[in-house]
Amino acid sequence: MSTVPNGRTTTRSTAVNRLYGRLDVIDQVIGRVSALLPRGSLGLVFIWFGALKISNSTPVAELVANTVPFLPAKWFVPALGVFEMVLGAGLLIGRGIPVVITLMVLHLGGTFLVLVTQPRVAFNHGNPLQLTMTGEFVVKNLVLITAGLLLMASRQRQQREERAEERVEQLVAEPAAVGLAAEVGLAAEAGLAEDVTQAAEATA
Repeated sequence: MSTVPNGRTTTRSTAVNRLYGRLDVIDQVIGRVSALLPRGSLGLVFIWFGALKISNSTPVAELVANTVPFLPAKWFVPALGVFEMVLGAGLLIGRGIPVVITLMVLHLGGTFLVLVTQPRVAFNHGNPLQLTMTGEFVVKNLVLITAGLLLMASRQRQQREERAEERVEQLVAEPAAVGLAAEVGLAAEAGLAEDVTQAAEATA
């Protein structure tokens, strides 16, 4: 029965450790950008689509107008574009994410009105399982809604972790602050006693 020399075993173990170390670094990098990528991509898409609506270059203007026929398309489509651009900017800036994501989900949820108000446009032969291109365009918003909710959950988890770390730092700092205050108090008492002694000696 043959055995592997110790030197070869050590070399192989070192190579495996290096591989695991590199994989760990890659995992950390992915973890850091995992929230930035969906936020950035969603923000870019909303700004892009919104700009198309404002410039009256969007191919879905008629679809949007027919979904809410009780609203004037002349101003509703550009107004929707402005709203989408605001959402996109909020996502890119990264401030007030819970509010931005909530508005985004409500907006995307509104696109499903197409399935109700225009079933002939969304389904082939009235069959809900046979989506047209327009139907697929609408249903894919489920993915965007899910991405937004995951992004909001990730941000809230990050904030909880940051608050927990701050609390730990405060708990660690409090005993040190108490100890420092005690040392200062003792030093002050010692200095006061020394001053009294010197004054007494001077009087004598």
